[in-house]
Amino acid sequence: MGRLARNVTIVGAGVSKFGAFPKKSSRDLFVDAFQEALASVDHGLAPNNLEALFLGNFTSDTFEQQSHLGPLIADWIGVPSIPATRIENACASSGAAFRQGVMAIASGMHDLVLIGGVEKMTDLTVENATDSLAMAADSTFEVQQAAFTFPGVFAIIASAYMDRYGITPEHLMRVAIKNHQNGSLNPKAQFNRTIHDLMEARTKRLTERGQSVPEWGDELGFLQDLAGNPLVAWPLRLFDCSPISDGASCLILASEDVAHTLTDTPISVAASAHSSAPPLADREDLTSIPSTKQAAQLAYSMAGISPDAISLSEVHDCFTIAEVIATEDLGYFPAGEGALAVAEGLTNRDGEKPINTSGGLKAKGHPVGATGGAQLTELWTQLRGEAGSRQVTAKDLQYGLSQNLGGSGNSCVVTILKRGLL
Repeated sequence: MGRLARNVTIVGAGVSKFGAFPKKSSRDLFVDAFQEALASVDHGLAPNNLEALFLGNFTSDTFEQQSHLGPLIADWIGVPSIPATRIENACASSGAAFRQGVMAIASGMHDLVLIGGVEKMTDLTVENATDSLAMAADSTFEVQQAAFTFPGVFAIIASAYMDRYGITPEHLMRVAIKNHQNGSLNPKAQFNRTIHDLMEARTKRLTERGQSVPEWGDELGFLQDLAGNPLVAWPLRLFDCSPISDGASCLILASEDVAHTLTDTPISVAASAHSSAPPLADREDLTSIPSTKQAAQLAYSMAGISPDAISLSEVHDCFTIAEVIATEDLGYFPAGEGALAVAEGLTNRDGEKPINTSGGLKAKGHPVGATGGAQLTELWTQLRGEAGSRQVTAKDLQYGLSQNLGGSGNSCVVTILKRGLL
């Protein structure tokens, strides 16, 4: 894949708080993220200078009974006349929207573009939200014939991986422990408490009720207890699954010619690659996501680097097994060793390959249309050295990579950011 015709930079970024907000709509959540993104531009930016909006959103049609969301969001943030396009690519919607914005600037058509993502999911019951999310699966084979929801899809992926490589559910639990630890340092995360914090809170509740407290010993013991961490779809348990969430993300993209007037610390787009893959029934191997492998290879080629050059990553841990497989498909670890790398601490915030410093989808939350933009916002923040208590300090950060997955891996967008100009 060739280089971009023009350099593209990120000059501002922001996210709303992730969680459940019954009194807020998608538009309200987007305003929160947009205001933070505007405030993050070093030298300020007037909204009426924005030239286009690309909005990632999966299915506001079913979550809020609202289609045609792009122009409504543009009006809500005070730029009603700019071209506003909603991009739908399941959970990869805002990753794909970001790529559209990058191409709009690289082509020369625009110099200043707003990228966003939003999803308002919690107004529906869990059952109805699950049905809405299942629309991203293969309706004919995965839903109607196999009766899969996404926990079921990733459960068979986890089962195949465990059978081939001999790992245990405890290896996956360590992903949750790590990501909750990172999420505890993220004020925007839906779950900003560690597993140890949750264990202590449960101990306190049981004690107050006069009930016996199990001898968990440590976080792994706590997660092994089916009473507090029940099975969802074997081998995946509750804490292996990302939550249903409300939230929004925003990034402001600028051509290099314009960026120098807006920021002293530009973050450049070194690569943006998008690949597709067949549905689950047509894959030969369930222990790898072919769209991730393909998009990663294209992105590395475009950036002119190898996986070793990546300083930190935000990967699509919709389920804990998805993070493990992503780290292998991205070329960080050999096949079958991603789970072992977590156990060895290699993916910790201070490890050799920090993964999901934001808390990931698992702890930060997963408002599906906003996820790709939130991943990129975390990378932008880390590369600028502004992540506060969760800032990676064990290495000199140069390149950050995001992997944003859609459906059961039918879509994947891999983006590589670089500190400074290209």
